[in-house]
Amino acid sequence: MTTEPALDTEPFRERALTTLTTARARTTLLTSCVEDPDLTAQHSPLMSPLVWDLAHIGNQEEQWLLRAVAGQEAIRPEIDSLYDAFEHPRAERPRLPLLPPDEARRYAAEVRGRVLDVLEGATLQGTRLTEAGFAFGMIAQHEQQHDETMLITHQLRRGPQALTAPDPDPVPPFTGPAEVLVPGGPFTMGTSAEPWSLDNERPAHRREVAPFLIDTTPVTNGAYQAFIEDGGYDTERWWAPEGWAHIRLNSVQAPLFWRREAGQWLRRRFGVTEVVPPEEPVLHVSWYEADAYARWAGRRLPTETEWEKAARFDPATGRSRRYPWGDADPAPEHANLGQRHLRPAPAGSYPAGASPLGVRQLIGDVWEWTSSDFLPYPGFAPFPYKEYSEVFFGPEYKVLRGGSFAVDPVACRGTFRNWDYPIRRQIFSGFRTARSESV
Repeated sequence: MTTEPALDTEPFRERALTTLTTARARTTLLTSCVEDPDLTAQHSPLMSPLVWDLAHIGNQEEQWLLRAVAGQEAIRPEIDSLYDAFEHPRAERPRLPLLPPDEARRYAAEVRGRVLDVLEGATLQGTRLTEAGFAFGMIAQHEQQHDETMLITHQLRRGPQALTAPDPDPVPPFTGPAEVLVPGGPFTMGTSAEPWSLDNERPAHRREVAPFLIDTTPVTNGAYQAFIEDGGYDTERWWAPEGWAHIRLNSVQAPLFWRREAGQWLRRRFGVTEVVPPEEPVLHVSWYEADAYARWAGRRLPTETEWEKAARFDPATGRSRRYPWGDADPAPEHANLGQRHLRPAPAGSYPAGASPLGVRQLIGDVWEWTSSDFLPYPGFAPFPYKEYSEVFFGPEYKVLRGGSFAVDPVACRGTFRNWDYPIRRQIFSGFRTARSESV
């Protein structure tokens, strides 16, 4: 009788410790760089007060890692409902009896201290929740997702600059091909093997894709300015009917945070006003704006399936990679991730991160809108709770792919799916365009 070799859980334990520690350092930075009044204020009705995110991070960690995994009694059961994202819309959260900043910090720190003790002795196998440290990875991803949300709040916040980071390295103007042909045929979409993948990324399945061409780099500010200057926001035929109604009602004339002054476009970025850099990928555009630009350019947004094939398919082997560059975890030469910079890198950056077909910057820099609605894959099963993905499936949400400069590598991979309403612009969203191959 043969037995399966025992799973080596130590690499997952080390990865969990590293990713949890990295996330908490970022959370601390985002909540310590401003005074307490900025933590308790609501800087936009679209976002929670920063102090809500801080305590919510601790509460989710307590519920899943201390209660569900370790079986411990609740530390603060009375606050569960306060930090239930489905029970209280963001606009209402400032009126809740939230933990004040110092108490929220102490609570999150107490939870984390206990979690590290649990992690040290956890078996990391035996149940789906604990296998390969999934629950710890899920919580690290959850914290990093809220860190990105808090960074959005910092961008919306009015006042002096509170965050700084070095700019990406300058690169020569990109002179490569404007688009890349992605061959038709089948490929494997999604994953059944990534240990910390979330339910909407699963299961792996075969998709058939017709040949298409996709932009080598994301659409830049300079290209988008040409759309504006050609009357793009004043020409109804480029817009989906709902998008046209939305921009008319809200007087939208440019990406969020842009303004025209003295003959040039300026933008506000984390408390600093600067000239819009033409070589950077355009940022803070809605799905409707991305779709209108694509129509104006005689192109379209890629489907989610097309985007993933462009990012993962290796024509030499026929297999789907974890990332465009291969299976190795992201390194600084591959992509602009993890809030290492506070802006996208110029178009054409990170050649080491290109896909086998030569498509660049598919991971990091800007979330990329696709034409697809957020829907489950064939064989989808919710895990570990329906509210992560299942309740959002439907035509109300559009899929974004690839991550932004604000995304940590633990919450970004070739199969990772994000979604939002097509009107949303405060998120770190951009896009690239595609077209079907001419017959």
